[in-house]
Amino acid sequence: MTRLRRQLLRRNTRHQTNGTQKRTEPVYKDPREIQLMREAGRIVARVHMAMKESVRPGISTLELDAIALDILRRHNANSSFYGYNGFPANICASINDELVHGIPNAKRILKEGDIISIDIGSYYRGFVGDSGWTYAVGGISADAQRVMDVTEASLWAGIAQAVPGNQVRDISRAIQQHVESHHMYIVKEYTGHGVGRDMHEAPQVLNYVSGDADSSLVLRPGLVLAVEPMVQLGTDKTRTLKDNWTVISKDHSLSAHFEHTIAITNQGPEILTLL
Repeated sequence: MTRLRRQLLRRNTRHQTNGTQKRTEPVYKDPREIQLMREAGRIVARVHMAMKESVRPGISTLELDAIALDILRRHNANSSFYGYNGFPANICASINDELVHGIPNAKRILKEGDIISIDIGSYYRGFVGDSGWTYAVGGISADAQRVMDVTEASLWAGIAQAVPGNQVRDISRAIQQHVESHHMYIVKEYTGHGVGRDMHEAPQVLNYVSGDADSSLVLRPGLVLAVEPMVQLGTDKTRTLKDNWTVISKDHSLSAHFEHTIAITNQGPEILTLL
């Protein structure tokens, strides 16, 4: 893996979709732009509905990718993942100890007891919708259910703090406190981020409290964020597989990833990646 690609993967923010220009300041959206992002988000939500219905023992991750692409195309959208820094698929499909960036493959067949994180990005009329969700494949173990439940609950805890006047770190703190209170591990190498015309914009939205400059940003209407806790059952350490994309837990413990795109409004956080 090149140093540039490693930096792009490990600092999930601040670069243009075409990779040619970095953003260092948040980009606030006007009502028209928020509406377009709402439409992009609803397309992502439709894909997730199809994923929920399609995830089952015996299906391959490549088949899931094809289903997702079909829905994107039927709604006049493209995958914001395909070709992004060379990523070769339309969705990320990460199974069990795979945290993020799993590449769909015809040979990756889901089996009873697996859990799979599916990350979906749409590009619609110049704007991005971004959401990830972890699904159970049939009956799953108590540990698998627990890591899913804790990660999802930490997402909602973070979103609840996304109100005008709070700082980015309030989102981070809520996520961290919930995860660590259940004795699980936040992966610190990968982060949430601003989103808009570009898939990764400022600010970074860490899943833990830090003294970095973005954490002190005061939330105000027009800011759109992808909040995405990434949690592992046994360690906060990861490693990247030889495909240079798939990130797994270093101890092979179970991983989960939940994400919504939200807009900061005077009425509170609006989730854009819901129907």
